[in-house]
Amino acid sequence: MRVLMPVPDHDFDVTEVAVPWRLLTDAGHEVVLATEHAGTRPAADPRLLTGVLFGQLGAADEPKRFYEQLTAAREFGATVGWADVDVTAYDGLLLPGGHAPGMRQYLGSAELREQVARFWALGRPVGAICHGVLVLARTEDPGTGRSVLAGRRTTCLPKYMERTAYLTTAWRLGRYYRTYPAYVEDEVRAAVGDPAVQFERGPRELTRRGTAGDDTHAFVVRDGHYLSARWPGDAYLFARRYRELLEAPAGA
Repeated sequence: MRVLMPVPDHDFDVTEVAVPWRLLTDAGHEVVLATEHAGTRPAADPRLLTGVLFGQLGAADEPKRFYEQLTAAREFGATVGWADVDVTAYDGLLLPGGHAPGMRQYLGSAELREQVARFWALGRPVGAICHGVLVLARTEDPGTGRSVLAGRRTTCLPKYMERTAYLTTAWRLGRYYRTYPAYVEDEVRAAVGDPAVQFERGPRELTRRGTAGDDTHAFVVRDGHYLSARWPGDAYLFARRYRELLEAPAGA
C-alpha cells in the first residue's frame, strides 16, 4: 500500500510522524512524504528532540530513534509537492500533528485542504492525530459546503492538554504550545454537527503514554474509513489501528 503523509517544512511532531512511518514501513507499506514544494527536506520540531523545558516534555527515546532512521531514508529527501499529488495514486492518507509555529504552513494551507478533500471523497483510509485533525476540520466537503468531519465521530488534542502545556511553559516559551488563539478542541467541536455526540475526549491523561507494547493509556476513535487520535501518547496504537484499517478488505 502507498500512504501519503503531508508535513510542513519544519516543526512537525517527532513521534506522530516517525512512529507511523516506522510501523507502516515495517509492515511492507510505502510512506510518501509531501511538503509544500517537491524536494524539500523537512525537519521535526527541534525542541522535541532535545527536550522542551529543562530536557523534559520531548519525544521518548524510541520515537527519536525512529526519526533518526527516517531522516536517513530515501523518502525523507524525495518529498512530493502538495499541488502535484495525484491522490488517486495513494491507498491511504495520514495527517500528523505538531504545535510549534512552523505547523501553520501545513495547518493553514488551502492548497493542501483541496487535495485532502479529493482524497476524502475516495472513501479510502484517513488517519489524523493531534493538530492533524484541524486539517480535516477546516476541509470543506464540496457537496455539502460543511467540514468533512460534520458527520463523523472524532477526537483530537483535548483542550485540557493544550492549556496545561501552555500554562506550564509560557513563562519561558511564550505561546510555543498555542499554535492558534483558538484551542484545537474548540475548532474541531465547531466543525462537527453534534459535538456532544460526535466528539470523544478520551480518558484524562497528561503524562502517561502508550508504548510499543502497552496501549493502556492510549486512545483512538474510528468512524468508518476515518481514524483519529489525541497526542503523541496515542501514536503506537494509532499506527497499529491505521495499519489494520489500511489492510482491511474493502467494505470491512
